[in-house]
Amino acid sequence: MLKLIQTEFLKLHRRKFILLMLLAALLMPFLAIFYFSGFREAGVDTIQFYKWTAFSYTPWVILPVVLGVFSTMLMYDEHQNDMLKQLWIIPISKAEYFFGKFIIVLSYSICFMLLTAGLSVIFGMLPGYITFEWSSFCYLLKKCMEIAILTAFAVMPLLAVAAAGKSYIFPVCVTLVYTFLGFILLMVNMYLHPLSSMSAIVMGDIPGVVLAQTLNIPAALICITIWCAGSVALAIFALGKRK
Repeated sequence: MLKLIQTEFLKLHRRKFILLMLLAALLMPFLAIFYFSGFREAGVDTIQFYKWTAFSYTPWVILPVVLGVFSTMLMYDEHQNDMLKQLWIIPISKAEYFFGKFIIVLSYSICFMLLTAGLSVIFGMLPGYITFEWSSFCYLLKKCMEIAILTAFAVMPLLAVAAAGKSYIFPVCVTLVYTFLGFILLMVNMYLHPLSSMSAIVMGDIPGVVLAQTLNIPAALICITIWCAGSVALAIFALGKRK
């Protein structure tokens, strides 16, 4: 299993576009420069600045879309080149293969959110909007790690869809629908969709955030767990049909 994960990391060096996708972490910190320009004289609260740069559209939309496309790219080349046949000969179990891919998605999610945290501090301090405070910085890192880990689990169905098919367009389309459905259900019922449940857990203790429903962390975790279990079952079943 460890050798499989190491091999997966080595294969990422050949995919330059995967590194370019990390630039999406620049989007919200960059937009924050313009958004908070009118608040300079009144003063900018550090947590409110971080809420805009790292806790708003990044976990709701940007990171899930990036991870969905990333998951598709991880699976697409191997499906197209029939590399799975070689892996089954080694042999590698279907579960090991799927969870190996998931570890890569989780690692990429963590890198993305750590980059987001660093850029949030830099883009806040350079224009003079905020000053560096250890307490707020530690809070930022804590929330970013929560977002990274929970979002990786919340997008496991997208990884399963990518594992189940050989096309590129269909998983990307599913990614867009899945992401925006989670965003919409956040306002309807937070415990029906993994991304909605993830957002509820993350946003529940952020100052100034009002949830549409009472926060129920066990219900949110159960929702994510059920979707993840179904994703694993779908992926293993679909991979088992690949001979």
